[in-house]
Amino acid sequence: MKNPWSWVPTLYFAEGIPYVAVMTIALILYKQLGLSNAEITFYTSWLYLPWVIKPLWSPFIDLIKTKRWWITSMQLLIGAAFGGVAFTIPTSFWLQGTLCFFWLMAFSSATHDISADGFYMLGLSQHDQTWFVGIRSTFYRFAMIFGQGVLVMIAGNLQVIFRNNIAYSWSLLFYGITGMFLALWLWHSYVLPRPDEDAPRKGVTANTIFSDFIATLKTFFQKEQVLAGILFMLLYRMPEGLLAKVSSLFLIDAAHKGGLGLSPQEYGFVQGTVGVIGLTLGGILGGMVASKDGLKKWLWPMVCAITLPDIVYVYLAYVMPSDLLTINVCIFFEQFGYGFGFTAYMLYLIYYSQGAYKTSHYALCTAFMALSMMIPGLFAGALQEMVGYRTFFIIVMAFCSVTFITASLLKIDPEFGKKQKEE
Repeated sequence: MKNPWSWVPTLYFAEGIPYVAVMTIALILYKQLGLSNAEITFYTSWLYLPWVIKPLWSPFIDLIKTKRWWITSMQLLIGAAFGGVAFTIPTSFWLQGTLCFFWLMAFSSATHDISADGFYMLGLSQHDQTWFVGIRSTFYRFAMIFGQGVLVMIAGNLQVIFRNNIAYSWSLLFYGITGMFLALWLWHSYVLPRPDEDAPRKGVTANTIFSDFIATLKTFFQKEQVLAGILFMLLYRMPEGLLAKVSSLFLIDAAHKGGLGLSPQEYGFVQGTVGVIGLTLGGILGGMVASKDGLKKWLWPMVCAITLPDIVYVYLAYVMPSDLLTINVCIFFEQFGYGFGFTAYMLYLIYYSQGAYKTSHYALCTAFMALSMMIPGLFAGALQEMVGYRTFFIIVMAFCSVTFITASLLKIDPEFGKKQKEE
């Protein structure tokens, strides 16, 4: 069997790059190409849709080909989508063209996620699965830093080299990512193991999958706390759903429009590097304390952590600091809080999914998770343009009350999440 170090890190790095390209790099690209905030948030929020409807087609993947085949095929398709974005940026139909290829990238990326996570369990022994779970998360975070940080910085440096030719610089960057992804496709075509268990499912038809899906839906909506659970899944991150895209646009928007006016290089360092590190450290701490004392004990500190640090954007919008140290400290603080508070959300998804159909129910929970970011994002930019950055961030703080209300509806077993003595 192939050494897991030869493919697990690169597989999860490859999983993260298209996601960050669709969700973050596209924002910066469209902002620099002249789209309004309302247009940017509306168009890019729709790109969450493949992750929302992922549970609908994930069962069908095993019917046709192996997970290994799906992984390599999707990586080739993602590489082609990056090339398509690169080709269409300098054209007269750049908006329609890039959106078309971002859609292709999003669907391919969501399918790649399904295949990679399934293949991880087939290609590794149970011991190695446990050992590499932290490794795969780390390299996924590296992809976040590389995408939001390094790649955006490179785009900014290319604009300096080519005398602010924005379209040409972004096109070159995406051609570079295309080459990188094709290299990942070639590498994984060679190095991924071929476990015997990785084979199309026999004796399973579309009809049986459909029947299982109906049973999954029925049991999902028959759970004891279904209304409180769904409200929590949809509304716990309401402030973040409003803030996620607009905060990035605020950082790079010109000062006369109320933004901080960061260059791509500065943005790449502030949000893509310092911010991601803060998010990661917050998530690690959240996991540590929840595993020690359980979700119930840490629920309210996590609710406060995911909401109250959003106040830094009110501060930044009113004070408009020009020094990067202040901006970095604020973004680190907010992202650290988000990482810590997001732990409660992820643990509740696991808690709600307990019982029969555990895996399928968790997949449905992740669909609600994507929907919770998609819906507020659709109108966040229009709201910001209507009221301005300062008032928008105050509105975000007002919506923090929704997070507190939805959390108060939950009933959680005090023992859930604690490390058991017999372990």
